Amino acid sequence: MPGQGAGPASGTDDALDTDYAPLAAELAARDAVGFVAVGDRFDDDLRWLTRFSGPDRDYAFVATPASDSDDDRDGAEADGDSVHTSLCAPALFDEQARREFPGDAVRVDDQGDPAGVRAAGALADRGAESGTVLVPRGIPHDAAVYLERAGYEVASTDAVARARETKTDAEIDRLRRVQRAAIRGIARAEEILAEATVDAAADGRDDAAGGGDGAGAVRWNGGVLSTERLRRQVNEVLAAHGVRDADNTVIGAGPTAADLHYTGTDVIRPGETVLLDVSPRGPDGYYGDVTRTFAVAPDGGWERRAYLAVEAAREAALEEVAAGVPASTVHEEAAAELAAHGFRVDSPEVGFTHSTGHGVGVSLHEGPSLGGDDELERGNVVTIEPGVYDPEEGGVRLEDLIVVTDDGFEFLGEYPFSLVPRERE
Repeated sequence: MPGQGAGPASGTDDALDTDYAPLAAELAARDAVGFVAVGDRFDDDLRWLTRFSGPDRDYAFVATPASDSDDDRDGAEADGDSVHTSLCAPALFDEQARREFPGDAVRVDDQGDPAGVRAAGALADRGAESGTVLVPRGIPHDAAVYLERAGYEVASTDAVARARETKTDAEIDRLRRVQRAAIRGIARAEEILAEATVDAAADGRDDAAGGGDGAGAVRWNGGVLSTERLRRQVNEVLAAHGVRDADNTVIGAGPTAADLHYTGTDVIRPGETVLLDVSPRGPDGYYGDVTRTFAVAPDGGWERRAYLAVEAAREAALEEVAAGVPASTVHEEAAAELAAHGFRVDSPEVGFTHSTGHGVGVSLHEGPSLGGDDELERGNVVTIEPGVYDPEEGGVRLEDLIVVTDDGFEFLGEYPFSLVPRERE
């Protein structure tokens, strides 16, 4: 049957196909003659639709309702749940496109026409010479103009974003693989922090990555330990396990641990929280996402109280996760637990300042949001990541990646918890 991922990428249980049925349903519901997406390798919707990993210039994906003439895949008859899909690829990427695209047809551009022009041609060749064409909200302006000039009425849809929220078994497998690599990065960071020592006489100027005065700093392997030195060690582990850090290895210490996306250089000092958020990307475009917080020689003050509160919030959130549960319920339970421990949940700067979690897939942040009202569905892959922050004290966040099941959830990777870093087997 066309449009069900029966292209050249099929044939093994491990193949990454794309279920185009949601597009077929959207085309039927909107009485549209086709769907068009235009972008490059950095467009996550297009990566999901095509499984095509290049190039870095615009190409197009086109879907049209299937017809009886499309019944050449396996003898099945076309029906309302199927579409015919085409990838309009540059000629230099012909072989790669045919190898990676799970859809029905690869159209090679030999003329160098803009992607929007090629998409309009693909629609016309399918017999759709006028009517409504659905596009993602972020389609390039010139592509929309080319479609309109060709006689189509362009209307936006979020059908692809919604379809991406529910993961297939093959997608979950990819996410699990990347998450395991991310966890190995966390393990390396904890190992280093456990080996580190405190030298009150250190001045930090003997280490180029020290980031300034390192008096009383944590030292490791002959020099002051900074967030940048630790980041490099984590990223080496990620690369060794076949994933890219994608500039997403966030490590903050002390006040910078309260910066949700800190990627700068800061000296790590005893007693301060060290927040590590590791979010690499795998070769098929899927992300991992895991966060742990440690403190070398903590004094049992704010950092200990915050850590216990976040642990409790994480457990409260997980207890609510299951298919059919409103996503907002998960967030509300985490927030209530943090509030019960005396932390603010209504401030943009201090306390719990973000949602309890978000979807992860070919985008690091995608639907569903655990701050939204939609019900969780079986196959949603989301983070559970409560945290508390204080620019004067630091930050604590604990994050895991889970897949929602009918009656609960499954971790896509696990790593133990400890505020004080430990040497593990």
